Amino acid sequence: MAADFPYVYPNSCAEARRHKETQMHEDSFRLNVSCARAIEQAIRDHFDESAEELTEGCAQAVLEQYGFKRVNFVLANSLKELRQSSCEHLISEEAYQWSQRTFVSSDGKYNRYYAVDTAAKSLEAFVGQAREAYQALGLFGLEHCASSRLEAEFKGKVLVLSPNTLREGFWDPRNQLWYGEGGFGCSPTSSGRAVFATCLGDGEKTRWNRADFIGVLDERYLPDWAQEELAELRGPQQENTASPTVGGMTMT
Repeated sequence: MAADFPYVYPNSCAEARRHKETQMHEDSFRLNVSCARAIEQAIRDHFDESAEELTEGCAQAVLEQYGFKRVNFVLANSLKELRQSSCEHLISEEAYQWSQRTFVSSDGKYNRYYAVDTAAKSLEAFVGQAREAYQALGLFGLEHCASSRLEAEFKGKVLVLSPNTLREGFWDPRNQLWYGEGGFGCSPTSSGRAVFATCLGDGEKTRWNRADFIGVLDERYLPDWAQEELAELRGPQQENTASPTVGGMTMT
């Protein structure tokens, strides 16, 4: 999916007023409502009455129109609303756990307007299709990390950039792996946030904040295309930590 999509505003109307972001909230809210109605229509169009299930490809058109971030936001909100109702038991705990990965603020009446109105079974089936489509992108996640950003030292490590940090047009595993080179944000105990890093996909160097990363990659998952760039970046460090020399002679 190569398109970029309008910003998904995550905060409540009250927060938007406090930060003078009312228009951002309103614009995002309207798209959330439109997305919820599109999901409902897709479910109606793809429901096989004889099999009592959704047909393949139900979620794809909605994802192409609104993007993963907004669709996931609307689905997470829908599950949150359902969990507060008498129909809570109709959705699996696994689906509820998935929904908690996406932050949705409590926003009074606004939450109800973009809750998908459909049978719980169909809603969970749509969630399943959206999750499968996301997994097909092959992006790195917390499950590929040896340690999370809360506890890990970043310097000299392969870091996994969160997809939420990137526009969807740049959702590609090659844009997620970065080599941490320095900055106060490399330390989990520092008050600094800056992490200076190099992309293993294209060699770009830039500054990120520590919170932009998921964690440190478990290098069992390091792809072949990243190994050569990583070896080049680590090469100078390995040379610097080799046996010390005095007067041009190696000490043994």
